[in-house]
Amino acid sequence: MFYGLNKLLKDLLPKQLFYRGLLIVATPIIILQITISVVFFDSLWIKTNKGMTKALVSEIKTFIDAYDNDETNKDFVIILFKEHLSFNIKYEQKVLPKKLDERWYSPIDRSLRRELKSKNLNFWFDTTTYKNLIDLKIKYKDGYFQFFIPKERLTSSSARLFGLWITVPAILMITIAIIFLKNQTRPIIKLAEASERFGRGEQVEEFRPSGALEIRKAGYEFDRMRKRILRHLNQRSEMLSGISHDLRTPLTRIKLQLAMIKDKEISKKLSSDVDEMEKMLNEYLQFSSSSFSDKTEKFDITDLISSTIEKYESTNIIFDKMKEMLFVGRKNLIQRCLNNLIDNSLKYAKKIKIKQDYIKKNIIITIEDDGPGIPVSEYENVFKPFYKIDKSRGDSKSSVGLGLSISSDIVRSHGGKIELADSELGGLKVKVSLPV
Repeated sequence: MFYGLNKLLKDLLPKQLFYRGLLIVATPIIILQITISVVFFDSLWIKTNKGMTKALVSEIKTFIDAYDNDETNKDFVIILFKEHLSFNIKYEQKVLPKKLDERWYSPIDRSLRRELKSKNLNFWFDTTTYKNLIDLKIKYKDGYFQFFIPKERLTSSSARLFGLWITVPAILMITIAIIFLKNQTRPIIKLAEASERFGRGEQVEEFRPSGALEIRKAGYEFDRMRKRILRHLNQRSEMLSGISHDLRTPLTRIKLQLAMIKDKEISKKLSSDVDEMEKMLNEYLQFSSSSFSDKTEKFDITDLISSTIEKYESTNIIFDKMKEMLFVGRKNLIQRCLNNLIDNSLKYAKKIKIKQDYIKKNIIITIEDDGPGIPVSEYENVFKPFYKIDKSRGDSKSSVGLGLSISSDIVRSHGGKIELADSELGGLKVKVSLPV
């Protein structure tokens, strides 16, 4: 029960920090204003209006009783009520009009109707036609008395002032709270954006922490972590560059020595092994090289796919070209990813179909082939470095098992994902999703 209630509250509450903070600040203010308003209108305004209405109806009843007395000077009574009670009274020998629709939402109408009924008076009134007057008609003998009564005799104008003074400060306080919350959440948003860009491998300018002490501390720690990672990547690149230089030198010497061997069969076998080692070394360096040196740019991914396919000059590749799709990322890395995936398909398939789509703010690139495919149980393994499936994907010496690993690393560095599935053509289907 409590778990379900807790889950319901989590679903109802806003997800962003700014709106949660605003809810924490605004909710007590609104509840307090509503409570004060209810107490004021129930205890003061409604009771005051009720008392004023009761007094007014009593005065009207007094006038009718006095007017009905045969010994009373009727004109004098009318003048007396006009001078002292601000009543404009006249007698009309007409039929009392039909009652208007009851305005149940009006406190004035409800109070006046209730008090007139309590005095057993046959009445008709209108509180809306005149701005400052109430038109009240009371049946008397063959006609009715028409009273024009100031509205201030029934209601107090302090209610509007109270409503104004209780609403304006609340709006002002909530506005100030919004401004302060914006200033407090802005550094968090900047830190999150910088972390997202850095996680995608984009260049992040010098980050300046701001905001509250805790937020500044988190910003400083992020900046220190970013610099440590960049330093580690630079050291790795320098180390790999040195390894590449050191290994290529002995490999070159081995090639020269093999050329001098008289037994050509042994020389050919050893040369094949040396070529494989050199190829493995090149792909390993490509896999391990830092991608942080590439700059982020905006480019049309449709044109990039088209230009990549044109370089192959193959009629076996079918591309369902769509309209322009702009993407912000590292163009060279995306092209390397496409090259690896297309190369992989060309090795094992005769027909390749490439298509792209835009779904839910994601660019979807699908590459399908009619090759032997990959068993479902191996979908996760093929993304591991140097992993090869000898039985289903051809000669083991045609690759060192880094193509899909490099492609997966590139896609994930852009915040996307790469998935494998069975193709409609009978081979493998590679689906690349890149968030825009």
